[in-house]
Amino acid sequence: MKLLPKQENAVYYLKDDTTSEVIYGGAAGGGKSALGCLWLIEMSLKHAGSRWLMGRSKLKTLKETTLNSFFDLTNELGISDQYTFNAQSNTIFWKNGSEIILKDLFLYPSDPHFDSLGSLEITGAFIDECNQLVYKAWQVVKSRIRYKLTEFDLMPKMLGSCNPAKNWTYKKFYKPHKANELPRQRKFIQALPTDNPHLPQSYLDSLLELDKASKQRLYFGNWEYDNDPATIINYDSITAYWNGNHIKPEGEHYLSIDVARKGKDKTVFRVWHGWVVVARYSMGKSLVNEVVEKAIELQREYKISNQNTVADEDGVGGGVVDYLNCIGFVNNSRALMGENYDNLKSQCSILMAKKIERREVVEYCSDGDVQDVTSEEMEQVKIKDIDKDSKLGVIPKDKVKELIGRSPDEWDSIMMRYYFELKQDFFIV
Repeated sequence: MKLLPKQENAVYYLKDDTTSEVIYGGAAGGGKSALGCLWLIEMSLKHAGSRWLMGRSKLKTLKETTLNSFFDLTNELGISDQYTFNAQSNTIFWKNGSEIILKDLFLYPSDPHFDSLGSLEITGAFIDECNQLVYKAWQVVKSRIRYKLTEFDLMPKMLGSCNPAKNWTYKKFYKPHKANELPRQRKFIQALPTDNPHLPQSYLDSLLELDKASKQRLYFGNWEYDNDPATIINYDSITAYWNGNHIKPEGEHYLSIDVARKGKDKTVFRVWHGWVVVARYSMGKSLVNEVVEKAIELQREYKISNQNTVADEDGVGGGVVDYLNCIGFVNNSRALMGENYDNLKSQCSILMAKKIERREVVEYCSDGDVQDVTSEEMEQVKIKDIDKDSKLGVIPKDKVKELIGRSPDEWDSIMMRYYFELKQDFFIV
């Protein structure tokens, strides 16, 4: 069976002596599932008695999609008589003694550490649509690759297929690949639908008829667009936040401070002129008096009163609030004006995010690193439990930390600015 050029590229890395993790895809129609199934077929037949994993977020979807691709390919290759599939154990048994085990890799609350995989030993793994998994699932599966590796003279290998997603696949593979900073044991290969000559034109046309975000992701392979319905700020609005000159600095000045707490690396200050960030400053772990001194310096420079200064009051920030006699922001306090939010932080985060989405906020900043870090945090401002009929809330900070690997300090200093808008309306009412 003739492979596509990019599939051949992936196979090269799946057979070398240095690569242990390969992510293939990054768009629709690039032959992702076919590549994974063909790799498992070849390795199962080549290494009699080996054991492989075929995984996906949900077993039901795996059996309806990836497994059917496996059946189609074995029929096309004329080897469907070389194995049997046991639907009870969800295992493919080859006549040469090899096995392919189908696994559900969804993060269930009852098994947060994937203990169900604890006794599993495999020779290698293919995870289809791995962007639908949490990173921990990927790591746990990788830790189980040890079965008969010495006997077959193999090194642990994992293959994942994916569509663009703003999660660990972006952070761990796509972004470092784009910056030419991938560790030597990892490889990312982007395959677009236009790379596949076997796709009918009608399918390509259907991708071009999708909404803008879906078209950018699935046809053009643009990873900067997020298809999560819980996302509030889209990519274009985040770009406008940094490039906008449509909002003019006017009105009062404000200072918002996200104070470093235990385990956090930095305190972030933002100076606002109306809805424009005209200055940003950060400092590493510091004493309370050092944070206070910097705040006073900024207050004097931009003529900002204590009543127009807000600081995160949780933890160490309480000392800053006491010294400055400014407004203290308590994240878990009740939403103002009796609105349907689970706490004040969710209220300010959602309303500020919507204001940015409407292109009503801009920041003057030419530092590319600050833009990248802040944009990454903006992408994680999402409605939690979007399908539930409950008070509105955002994904909590600990979950965001898991996704981006650090505390979202930049966003906290941005969302607190909305407190002054709420406070004004609250006291008018």
